[in-house]
Amino acid sequence: MQPTLVFTLCLFFIAAAFATADYVRPQPRKTLEFPWNSKPASYPQQVHISLAGDNHMRISWITDDKSAPSVVKYGTSPGTYSSTAQGESTSYSYLFYNSGKIHHTVIGPLEPDTVYFYQCGNQGSEFQLKTPPAEFPVTFAVVGDLGQTGWTKSTLDHIDLCKYDIHLLPGDLSYADYVQRRWDTFGELVQPLASARPWMVTEGNHEKERILLFNDGFESYNARWKMPFKESGSSSNLYYSFEVAGTHVIMLGSYTDYDMYSDQYNWLKDDLSKVDREKTPWLLVLFHVPWYNSNEAHQGEGDWMMAAMEPLLHAASVDVVLSGHVHAYERSKRINKGKPDPCGAVHITIGDGGNKEGLARKYKNPQPEWSVFREASFGHGELKIANSTHAFWSWHRNDDDEPIKSDEVWITSLASSRCLAEKSHELRKILMAP
Repeated sequence: MQPTLVFTLCLFFIAAAFATADYVRPQPRKTLEFPWNSKPASYPQQVHISLAGDNHMRISWITDDKSAPSVVKYGTSPGTYSSTAQGESTSYSYLFYNSGKIHHTVIGPLEPDTVYFYQCGNQGSEFQLKTPPAEFPVTFAVVGDLGQTGWTKSTLDHIDLCKYDIHLLPGDLSYADYVQRRWDTFGELVQPLASARPWMVTEGNHEKERILLFNDGFESYNARWKMPFKESGSSSNLYYSFEVAGTHVIMLGSYTDYDMYSDQYNWLKDDLSKVDREKTPWLLVLFHVPWYNSNEAHQGEGDWMMAAMEPLLHAASVDVVLSGHVHAYERSKRINKGKPDPCGAVHITIGDGGNKEGLARKYKNPQPEWSVFREASFGHGELKIANSTHAFWSWHRNDDDEPIKSDEVWITSLASSRCLAEKSHELRKILMAP
C-alpha cells in the first residue's frame, strides 16, 4: 500500500471518529513551545516529588548522563545538607526513542510541615520542598487532564498562588500520546511546582501508549511517575493508597482490571479493611473515568467499573470521589446507585486542567437531580480539610483571579455521621466475601 494512501486513510478514520462525537470542542489554546536549553548531561531535569510511605518522600529526576549517581543530599538549611540518600534508576526505549536515566530516591524520615533543601545527583540547582502537616488542616490542589497548552500554563499559575500541601491528579498528565519527547517537556513544565510539593497521580487513557505486539502500555508513565504502590501493599503502580494528616487517599486505575476477581479489587478490599476512621476520618478516592457524568462526552464509560466497585466504596463510607476524563467541571450531591443518598460519596469531575483537545461544552438536559453544579471552563479545585468533621471544597476558573471561588461547598465527613455505624454490617459482609 502506498504511503500516501495510508496517510489518507488515517485522516479519514480520524475525521470519522470526530464526526460521530456528540459534542463539538471549541478551539483550545496552542500547545506550548519549549526551546532547546543546553545543560550539562549530569544536571538533574524534570524534578518532581511524591510521598513514599510514612514520613518519607520520593525525589525523581532525569539525567542525560547514564553514569550520574542516584543520590540526594538534603537538610533544613540552604546549602547545608545533613543527610544523604542513595536511590535507584531505570530507563526505557520506545520505538526510536531512548529515555535518559530516570532516578528515584527516597529520603527520610522527615519532619512534618517542614521546609527541606535538596540537591539531586551532586549537580545543578538546589531545590526546596515542604512536607505535609501531620494534623489538620491539610489542603489538596486537584486538577486532571493537564496537557501542555496555554490553558495548562494558566492552570499551573493559579495553583501556584494556592496555599496547598499536596497536588492530586486523577489521570492524563502529559498528553504525550506516543511522542515521548512530550513526556520530557511536560516534566520541564511542571518542575517548578512538582519539585516543591508532592504530586500524587493516577493514570488516564492518554498514559496507555500501547502498541500491539510491541508495547503493553503505561511503560513511560510507570518509569517516570513512580508512586508508593509497594508501600501500600499494591502490586501495580496503577493503583495504590497513602495517608496524610487524618486523610486516607486511594488512587484507583480505570484502565487495569477492576472486576471482583481482579488483583485491583482484592487489593482495594484489603486496603479498606485497614482504614482506621478514628485515625483517618476522611476517605478520598481518585480515578480517571467519572461514574456520575451529565456531560455528553464519555457517557457510560465508567459504568462497568462503577458496577464492580461502587458497592464497596459505599459500604466503606467514602467521602469524596474525584475523577477527570471529561473536560469540564461537575459536582454532585452525595449519591449512590444513581440517586441522592446522604451516606453516599460526593462525586466531582475535574478534568479541566488545560488539555489540547479543548472543553466538553454539551451537557444533558434537564440537569439530573444528583448534579449540583456543572460548567465547561478550565480550572482547578482545592480541598481544605479543616478538621475531622468538616472540609471546604472550591473550584476556581482560569478566567477569574485565583481567590475567586466559582463553586464552593462545605462537606461534612461521614465518619462524624450515623452512616459508618449503619453500614458496618454491609462493609464486613463485602470485605469477608471470597
